[in-house]
Amino acid sequence: MADLDRLAAGHGIVRSYHALDGTLTRAPDEAVRALLKVLGVDPETGQPPPVPADWPPPPEAPQDAACYLPEFLQEGRAWGITCQLYGLRSGRNWGIGDFEDLARLGEMAARKGADFLGVNPLHALFLAEPQKASPFSPSDRSFLNPLYIAVDQVEGFIPGHDLDETALNALNEAVLVDYTAVSEHKLRVLRNIHRRGAGPSRSAFDAFVEASGEPLRRYALFEAVSLEMAGRGYGAGWMSWPEPFRDPAGEAVAEFARDHADEVEFQMWLQWLADRQLGTAARRLREAGMRIGLYLDLAVGTAPDGAATWSDRSLTVVGAEIGAPPDMFNPAGQSWGLAPLSPSGIAAGGFAPVRRSYQSILRHAGALRIDHAMSLYRLFWIPAGFPAGAGAYVLYPMADMLRVLAEVSQASRALIIGEDLGVVPEGFRHEMDRANLLGYRIFYFERDPNGFVPPERWQRSALACVGSHDTTTLAAWWTGSDIQLRLEIGLFDEAAAQKERETRRREKDQAIAALHRCGMHEAGEAFDETVAAGIHRLVAMAPARLVAAQMEDLLGLTEQPNVPGTVDTHPNWRRKLPVTIEELEEVPTLRAVLEGLSRERPRAP
Repeated sequence: MADLDRLAAGHGIVRSYHALDGTLTRAPDEAVRALLKVLGVDPETGQPPPVPADWPPPPEAPQDAACYLPEFLQEGRAWGITCQLYGLRSGRNWGIGDFEDLARLGEMAARKGADFLGVNPLHALFLAEPQKASPFSPSDRSFLNPLYIAVDQVEGFIPGHDLDETALNALNEAVLVDYTAVSEHKLRVLRNIHRRGAGPSRSAFDAFVEASGEPLRRYALFEAVSLEMAGRGYGAGWMSWPEPFRDPAGEAVAEFARDHADEVEFQMWLQWLADRQLGTAARRLREAGMRIGLYLDLAVGTAPDGAATWSDRSLTVVGAEIGAPPDMFNPAGQSWGLAPLSPSGIAAGGFAPVRRSYQSILRHAGALRIDHAMSLYRLFWIPAGFPAGAGAYVLYPMADMLRVLAEVSQASRALIIGEDLGVVPEGFRHEMDRANLLGYRIFYFERDPNGFVPPERWQRSALACVGSHDTTTLAAWWTGSDIQLRLEIGLFDEAAAQKERETRRREKDQAIAALHRCGMHEAGEAFDETVAAGIHRLVAMAPARLVAAQMEDLLGLTEQPNVPGTVDTHPNWRRKLPVTIEELEEVPTLRAVLEGLSRERPRAP
């Protein structure tokens, strides 16, 4: 092993790895040197620690780390619904889905036999730049997005005084979520309620603030400074601020906190409202009969200039972003614009920050999906200034990460799902299974050389679904409209589109044949509720402990929430559902799919 290789290995950098197609790829020397500098190691003078002979170490879960698994899922199965909360429509919301909508959708799903309701990540984003709408690029994963607060449910709200009917109608009629207008409208009314001093007793809020401690105060302070800086022409993120405001412990920030105490308290009050309403929604789902209840989502990282990195610089790495190596879908690799957690930083903190992050998101959840679960073992780091494909994997202390996750899971009585798609290290899924960490299986990808894998051969320890927020919807897949969309927005050229159409024709024929083999002979060429119900029933027949149906597929929509690889050419994270919650039960596709799921996976008495 060359000196650079030994130095990299000694500091947890795995520069050679197998890509998705099995080929061995090696990170360039320049990128490895840059990553060493990011880790605080001089690549020219650094002395490598001893490197184990079996480097890199395999993924390994500690023998005593087991995530919570409800008794009814030891042998049984369940199903649920997933949705993009922002996209829910109702007769009462303010242009964006909110926590009251979440509760009402869950109560409807529970009546149909669902055991859980999953949502996109609810993490705090940037109130100063609400158009930064990706729920997977949070400012801080430990706090909630206040735009999901149902303002009409806040005590002290005065409809005739606070409501601007004209503005509200415009927000509700829009096809896409207008985050800027929603933010302006909601925050104006919430500020008025806060100024009036209305709402529940002060003691409940004070107790929340005391229990949340310094992390809440720093988050609220960040938001207050961020709004002020944006008003002065700077960006919402701290890296664009004047130097004195980049240090949360500096005198400039301390003076700001004294001068803007009301605004800091307002930001903490918003978190209290959001936490309270989310807790109420979770309780209503359980009371409606769901055995799991609320199923939340944890993003894999945070924005490099958000509240989390500003509040504690030791926990995240500046100078690198996380992403994915090149594969057949993204030949140039992917850079996700997220700051990686520092392996040494979280270890030095006794894994307390990681524990706190899990505890905060599992306060009200019965299940948690961990985006890119391989982050428990390794992440693909891309040094600043390098192309996405020129990164390398950096290892994390998996045994300790899993132990903390399992402890919080058991204490919260919440099951954990790990999204294990993409480049998965050898042995990782075995360790997931050993730790009761459910995998994630998507219908489109469950294939072998003979076509779609029969449902009886699917993994038991998994959540199975037709598609996700990052894949095409079932209606678009069946009709091929997703191929046309990718051609129109430049992700395909005509040759690639034609090749994909030919592949899709074969895959569709195989899907129809699979439906016929399972006795669903009425499924044909055209997409309708029969096809939708059939494909979902096919997935539900699998032994997988959980099955999820996403709202876009329940409504037969062709538009997907997010098209990976796009920024401005597709309205990612902005689409609303075309019908309100009050109208959902009248949609034939939804009725057919939910009836089929309930028959295939009936809820036990």
